[in-house]
Amino acid sequence: MSLKQRIALKPLAVLLSLVTLTVVASGFIQSSVRIRGQGTVKALGVGVFWNSNCTSPVSFIDWGMVEPGSMNNVTVYVRNEGNVAASISLATENWNPLNASDCLTLSWNYDGKQLNPLEVVQVMLTLTVPVDVHGIKSFSFDIVISISG
Repeated sequence: MSLKQRIALKPLAVLLSLVTLTVVASGFIQSSVRIRGQGTVKALGVGVFWNSNCTSPVSFIDWGMVEPGSMNNVTVYVRNEGNVAASISLATENWNPLNASDCLTLSWNYDGKQLNPLEVVQVMLTLTVPVDVHGIKSFSFDIVISISG
């Protein structure tokens, strides 16, 4: 091969090297992996109803006239409205007058078992008024039924 032919081929070799480097470099920049994700978000919710088919929600309970030494019962139906098994709990808040919580007590007959999603359990709420209650002519409080799982 003559010197003239070698000189003519040299720019072509440099050009091919640049093209190869560009292709290799572009391959790294454009390389990607696609990973599909799927899952379910854990949701918790509770509903309280007057009826077992859960069409009449409870928003207010009127205990009426209660007498010293009495146990006053109200039946409600509690439904797990979440998508995981969970347990429910009972609490009271916002007593009026404040000292009413010292003598009146609210309890229920729920056994603590976990409820599956959309499972309904009948519970009896019991307001107990002690025989020696004094200083309370009327009362109010909030009933809080929570769910955790």
